[in-house]
Formats: sequence, C-alpha cells, structure tokens
Amino acid sequence: MQRRTFLASAAATGAVAALNPSFALAQNTNPLLQKWTGPYGGVPAFDKVKVADFKPALEAAMAKNLAEIDAITANKAAPTFENTIAALEDSGRTLGDIQTYYGIWGSNMSTPEFQAVEEVMDPALSAHGDKITQNAALFARVEAVYNSPDKAKLTPEQQRVLWIYYRNFVRSGAKLSPEAKARVGAINTELAGLYTKFSQNLLADENTWIELSDADLVGLPEGLKAAAASNAESRKLPGKFIVVNTRSSVDPFLTESPVRGAREKVWRAFVNRGDNGGATDNNLIISKILKLRVERAKLLGYKTHAHWRLENAMAKTPENAMALMEAVWQPAIAQVAIDVADMQAIIDKEGGGFKLEPWDYRFYAEKVRKAKYDLDMNEVKPYLQLDKLREGMFWASGQLYGFQFKKLEGIPVYHEDITVYEVTRAGKHVGLWYFDPYARPGKRSGAWMNAYRTQERFKGEITTIVSNNSNFIKGKPGEPLLISWDDATTLFHEFGHAIHGLNANATYPSVSGTNVARDYVEFPSQLNEHWLPTKEVLNQFALHYQTGKPIPQALVDKIEAAGKFGEGFGTTEYLASALIDMKLHLAGDVDIDPDKFEREELAKLNMPKEIVMRHRTPQFGHVFSGDGYSAGYYSYLWSDTLTADAAEAFAEAPGGFYDKAVAKRLHDDIMSKGNTVDPVDQFRAFRGRDVKIGALMRKRGFPVPPGA
Repeated sequence: MQRRTFLASAAATGAVAALNPSFALAQNTNPLLQKWTGPYGGVPAFDKVKVADFKPALEAAMAKNLAEIDAITANKAAPTFENTIAALEDSGRTLGDIQTYYGIWGSNMSTPEFQAVEEVMDPALSAHGDKITQNAALFARVEAVYNSPDKAKLTPEQQRVLWIYYRNFVRSGAKLSPEAKARVGAINTELAGLYTKFSQNLLADENTWIELSDADLVGLPEGLKAAAASNAESRKLPGKFIVVNTRSSVDPFLTESPVRGAREKVWRAFVNRGDNGGATDNNLIISKILKLRVERAKLLGYKTHAHWRLENAMAKTPENAMALMEAVWQPAIAQVAIDVADMQAIIDKEGGGFKLEPWDYRFYAEKVRKAKYDLDMNEVKPYLQLDKLREGMFWASGQLYGFQFKKLEGIPVYHEDITVYEVTRAGKHVGLWYFDPYARPGKRSGAWMNAYRTQERFKGEITTIVSNNSNFIKGKPGEPLLISWDDATTLFHEFGHAIHGLNANATYPSVSGTNVARDYVEFPSQLNEHWLPTKEVLNQFALHYQTGKPIPQALVDKIEAAGKFGEGFGTTEYLASALIDMKLHLAGDVDIDPDKFEREELAKLNMPKEIVMRHRTPQFGHVFSGDGYSAGYYSYLWSDTLTADAAEAFAEAPGGFYDKAVAKRLHDDIMSKGNTVDPVDQFRAFRGRDVKIGALMRKRGFPVPPGA
C-alpha cells in the first residue's frame, strides 16, 4: 500500500499562487496541475494524464510548495499551532495530488517513457523533502510551538499532530549541523535513485515469462492452461503457453502442475528475479543501499538503520521485534518438519525416488491436505468467483460498519479494467473505491491499497478516495474469474486497508485513515481476512460458477478443519524474510554481499531446505524499493499478534464475527481513529487490556508459551 507522508499533504492558496506567478501559467496548460473537479468533491482526471506532463508538473508543484513554506517562515507573528503546524498541514496539496498520479503510474502503468521520468524526478522529490525538513527557520517555529506552554490548550488530536511533526523533523536531521544536514540530503538523494533502479530492475524481471512445452502442460488443469494461453496471447504469442514471472502466475502453477521438471523450471526463474548477474541484477544496489542507510542513521544519532526506523513504531526497538519473531520461529520450523515428513511419505509411497525440494512443496502440500482433511482446494475454487467475493466483501463491511457500495459510470480511470464505486453509510456519502483487479505489462506484481485522497475536516468536509489493486489473470470475455483460497484471503486483506481508510474520522489529514505506524497498519487489514471463512459470507457469496449453488456445508466444514494447515510453511517463508531484513539492518557499517549474507544467516537459523524466503533479498521490493518496510517487514507478525487477539474478541462474543457491540468498539476505538491516538491506547481501549501473544500462537496452531 502507498501512504501519504507528513510533508506531502497538499494544495495551494491564492496568496501563494501570487508569490509564484509562473505556477499560474503552468496550471493553465498542464492538466496535472489543475484542481480535481467533478462530483464527490472532485476526482482525479486520469483521462487527461500524459507522461510528458509529469516532470514539468512536479517541478512547478515543488516550487509552489517551497513558496508556501517561505510564507510560513516569513510570518512575523509568534509561532502558533494555527500559523505554523496547521499551515504546514495545508501546504503541498498540489504536489500531493500530482504524487498520487505519479505513484499510480509507477505501480500500474510503468512504461520505458515513464521510467525515464522516474530516474530524474525521484531524486529531485527526495531533495525537495530535505529542503523542507532541514529548513532551520521552519523547524525553529515548529520547535517553538512544541515547547510552548500553550500546547496544553490544544485538542488531543492537535497535540498528536504537533508531536508527529516535531519528531519527524528531528528524525530527518533538523538539529544537525549544516555539514551533516548536507550529507543526509545527499544520501537521501542517492538512495532515491537506487530505489528507482531496484524497482525498475525487479519490474523488468517480472515482465519476463517461462514458455511451456507440450510436455510441461501434461496434467495441468484447464483453467491454468487457459490462463497460460491468455498470458501468451496478450504478449502477442498466439498459440503458445507461458507462465509470467510474477507470484500470481507462478504460485498456482507450482501448486497444480504434476510435471516436476516444469515446476523446477518455473520456480528457478521466479526465485532468481533480481539475481541473474545481468543488467537487472540487484545485489550491488542492495549493498550500496545498506551502506548509505547505516551512514545516515549514525549521522542522525542512531546505532543502526533498524534503531532509527523502529523508534516511532509500536515495537520501539529492534530487540522487541526480534524477540517476537524468535518466539514464533522455532514452533514454525518444527511444524514444517512434521509437514515435510508427511509429504516425503507420499513421495515414497508413490515411488517418486527423490527428496522433497522447494519446487515440490506446494504440490505435495495439497496432497497432504487431501489425505489429512479430505480437502482438495480444487473443489473449492469453482465457488470462488472474483465478482461474487467482491460482493461478499461489500456485504460484510455493511454488517460491521454500515457501508453500502454503488457502481458508478463515467468516472475517469487510468485503464479500462478499473471500476469505481460510491461508498455510503445511512445514505451519506463516505468516499469512493476504485478496483483494479487484473495483471498487465507495466504493473508491479502483488496486491496493494492506495489512498488517492485522505479524509479530513480541516478545510471543510473532505471525503476519502481509496483503491485496491490486484494481479489476477484476466480470462476470456464473459467467463467468470475463479481465484484460489489464498488469493481470496489476500483480496479480503487488501480490502481491510481500504475500509480502514473509509472509516477514517479525523480533522487533520496527516493523522487520518491508514497514516499510522508501520507495524500497526497491517492490523485492520489482517483482521478483515477473518470474515472470508465465516459461514455467512460463504453461504451467500461462495456460489458455484456453473450451478449458482452455494458451497456445500460439508466443504465449509473441511475448510474450517484444515484452517491451520500450512501455517508452518506460511510462517516460515514469511519470517525468514522478516528476520533477514532485520539482520541486514542490524549488521552495521560492513560490506555486505546480499546472496552470501542471506545464505549464511539462514543456515544459522536452521532454515528448512525445502522452503525459500517469501521474498529473497534481490527481489525484496518491500525493503529496497524505498524505506517503506525496511527493518520493518516484521510488522506483519507484530500486527497479526494484535489481529489474533482482536479476532478472539469477536469469537468470544454472543454474535460471533458479526457481533454488533464488538463491531462498534472496533469502529470507535480503532478503525475511525487513524493516528489521532497512540496505537497502544487504541488497542487497549478496544480489548480492555494490552495485547497477548497467546491468541497468535493458537491461531497458527503452535504451542502457547507459559504466561502468554
């Protein structure tokens, strides 16, 4: 998911435009600089965007933003919340709107033409941010407000906003010497260029494919054969079959293909993205990023990049994050050993004559699932129609939060595949939801949520615009798109981010919606996964694509019985990535060979040889395409500790997962709060106590440690 930073808030006043007359001229000719118009408080003019407009629009908006900052620092009045913090909150709106377009094109419509713009503008945008955070006159005003006794007169939300601004300035180097500030700025600019190159290399490798021979297609389900043919046809390879080198294409193939050689071929291409020694190899880039990050952290007064990153997180320190990961790691790999033994027994019984390898894991895991629980996920898939599941998400959010969704026509979109919905509650407009479900060249892999506009009441009632983006393989016209159970879970997960944004109820945009701590932001989304397997959703929306009949109760019971199956694998492949991420950023100022470091550290952890990291280091976009999840990939586990505990609150309630009283507490104490209240206090208000790890271990089927 993409998130708004505290500096890129957003848009301009007439007074500032007067300070910058060149902006007014550019605004008349560049559609990206024009205010969003149309219904619902204005919508992005996606139909008018041209790649050639990005560079001049960003340059004009940055100049305008700096003029806004100059107006704040030139104010002769004593610094107050209104003339300094509120003014900062209202600055950069035009730049924020353009960065919305810019981020969308980078993630969804990345062409060589646009990538050339990124290579120039990403470093420029980084330098622009440093000009603001390192502005001594501006920080002096922020610090004066922060230290003023009048701070006690502010509302709790205003005090929270003030604290966030002050801490972000300090953490960005506002108190450093001019020389140190200059070096931090240079590091940030260099990092921005490296992040862009890493992302473009990864996208290039994900835009490759593995061609399948006739022998590779033997025994492949018809749905996957059709997808492989569709993938080839969309790339002007009629009559051929290909697996695109992305997770959404590779994982189903590894799960379903009975041809071991084909599985290995596809698996090797996938796990070696960014690690092929050619022009798109990311190892040297990673080494440079790590060196620059630790240098910056030390300049800012921190032991390592990990210590800098976690200071404002719920975990607070890398040691706290590592303690949680290590508590879960040993039970996870112990479960993997049990599962591997079960899979090897099936291989031996079939006379396979080989030891289980990573490219075999998903295929034989399904055989174990069938043997242990009489559950074949291929029996489930015909009931998992994308369109019906989308309706199920809408319905569940209506039960919990009162949302209703209505499809709109005539709203500008950046691709014909996108649909737009108005979201209302009790007849009142809440926001817009954009849905971009399909894979295509130029779109990064995976699934995510964006906030195009954040809810606020600062300058009048402004409603949010959110989106969900996925990479499902588009079928033939008129055919229902069937997805896997894992993909359905991811669909509900990302929608959880969207409804977090839609539930926002804040005055100031910088603390609204999903603008929360990195290790808290995944909590609402992970919690939303729990509504997929409820009988209420499955009975109404898991309908067979041919008969229209609901999924049989016997099959639902099998899904529930097998609910913890695969937790060893899922936890281990995820935690391996999270642990390596943290260890890389705790290593200090040493030269790191990413491949060697990954290999040696995994060996120390006793990583099962039958599993690889979910994101190997050379393709770890969460960590190396920006600061994003760097030293923060543990966040999913941290958030899931909250998630599991919160889910038990529903499970224990009289109404189960649709209990109205618990849903109201969830809305009032968490979903609507954004970052207006410390997340620890949010959870405590909802649960009546601090979080405990026991629910997490029970959810995963692992032994619960004493005292948990």
